[in-house]
Amino acid sequence: MSKSAGTTPSNAHVVKWVQEMAAMCRPEEIFWCDGSEAEKENLTRVAVETGDLMPLNQQALPGCYLHRSALNDVARTENLTFVCTEEKEEAGPNNNWMPPAESYDRLAKIFSGSMRGRTLYVIPFLMGPAGSPFSKVGIQITDSVYVVLNMRLMTRMGEMALDHLGGSDDFTRCLHSKADLDMERRFICHYPQDNTIWSVGSGYGGNALLAKKCLALRIASKLGQREGWLAEHMMVVGVESPDGEINYICGAFPSACGKTNLAMLVPPAGMKGWKIHTLGDDIAWLRVGADGRLWAINPEAGFFGVAPGTGSKTNPNAMAMLKKDTIFTNVALRSDGTVWWEGHDDPPPNHAQDWRGKPWDPNSRNTAAHANSRFTVSLKQCPTYSSEWEKPQGVPISAILFGGRRQKLVPLVFQSFSWQHGTFLGATLASETTAAATGDVGVVRRDPMAMLPFCGYNMGDYWAHWLSMAKRATNPPKVFRVNWFQRSDQGKFLWPGFGENLRVLHWVIERSKGAGQAQETPIGYVPKVASLRGEGVKISQADLDQLVAVDRNGWKQNLKSQSEYFDKFGDHLPAGIKEEHKALADRLKA
Repeated sequence: MSKSAGTTPSNAHVVKWVQEMAAMCRPEEIFWCDGSEAEKENLTRVAVETGDLMPLNQQALPGCYLHRSALNDVARTENLTFVCTEEKEEAGPNNNWMPPAESYDRLAKIFSGSMRGRTLYVIPFLMGPAGSPFSKVGIQITDSVYVVLNMRLMTRMGEMALDHLGGSDDFTRCLHSKADLDMERRFICHYPQDNTIWSVGSGYGGNALLAKKCLALRIASKLGQREGWLAEHMMVVGVESPDGEINYICGAFPSACGKTNLAMLVPPAGMKGWKIHTLGDDIAWLRVGADGRLWAINPEAGFFGVAPGTGSKTNPNAMAMLKKDTIFTNVALRSDGTVWWEGHDDPPPNHAQDWRGKPWDPNSRNTAAHANSRFTVSLKQCPTYSSEWEKPQGVPISAILFGGRRQKLVPLVFQSFSWQHGTFLGATLASETTAAATGDVGVVRRDPMAMLPFCGYNMGDYWAHWLSMAKRATNPPKVFRVNWFQRSDQGKFLWPGFGENLRVLHWVIERSKGAGQAQETPIGYVPKVASLRGEGVKISQADLDQLVAVDRNGWKQNLKSQSEYFDKFGDHLPAGIKEEHKALADRLKA
């Protein structure tokens, strides 16, 4: 029998489940995490001794550490991620599917004895503010001290979660083991009917931090459908005008499409008096308030951000918050014990170790940092952190953005005609792929609501759930599409982006109040060029005209690929989506 360390909780349901999982995994020790500072220091020491973490230069980067993952374990493995429901149709064509009984049996064989000689850590965690009726409790079992230390940054971990749970058995059961890190024995399986997640064979954050995409999106999206709310792959940001009014915006973007940069935006010099308040960069849970508006919380407590491309030009607030108490994963290590990645403020180092630990210099053929290298850091270290993140009721949302990376076709910004049309804009979102998931980079793929890898049930039913929110929300947010990534024929970005994106947010807020200059087009309302101009923005009239132009022929061709995509969902495709598709075709013909 495994010996136990830490304080065993009084919740009998938790204890029973942990004992059952330990009997299968057979660890040497069970360690109950409490989330204390003393525990953090102890586990950090363990992580260094076992090689899971390397201390960085503690004078330059106090409290910062580097982790190197296995070479075959550097991104989410979507092809090995499953939704396990009794009927395949429930999971939908957007998910890989396995029957629950087959899946449990298959994974149990891999979990059996997987923790021999290891410590089984029990992590109680809370998703959402303490005392909020929106919040959910999870209990994660893991054999990775790296996962424990990351979960400490990414969630409200420890006693707070157990206090919220009380004696209830209403918690998500999250079982994780690195096992032998064999790709042939790697599975990330979700059981919506059991509120359970089993992940084995990976130590990468997106596969192993089960609070993140697994619970907060795949499981929570199904909970939201049952309970009447939305779990979304969205940032939450407050935009304060010079007169002190704050409007809150949610935005859904596929990974590495500027979502974190937008959540921490620094206003440009030409927009004095404007301020940004960051509540989250990745996940939002939205519920209808008594006032008929949608209210959002960020269930997470930290950032698990992509390092390459992050610098003072793209995201100065991120660079400021990474100077202490950060876990870096798969970035380069300089000879002075500091870190570097492509897009860092500093020039490439003459000598460094790359993300695999091999010698690197500027003439090396490989990148110094992995394209999907990461940083994990507390939300409270962000210079634009908003204490509204702690509010149990969340914040009221004025606008929802859907954005992707498109070189052509999609204008800089346009507004939907209605909530139903806005749902259609989300359902037809497409973006050029990035390195956040395994597979080819730069391919345009459909990513509805930026949720394609994360929706825990049939996406046709998910769109129907979105459409049904209009019956509950009498004053829903206005919905917009944005695209910062249009390029000229010569390959130059047309829009300066970064801080200048605040000009687009200003127009979005004006439109959400029923003001702002706009022109009606077949695809939606686009801004009049004058409303995007302003002091200090360097952009030609021709580029501005191109940014808001609507290519009718291009959109007509796009209709066909939309139809082909929608056909995959058969009878699950809602009537409202069909109506909007036909209405777009009619407007383009007119």
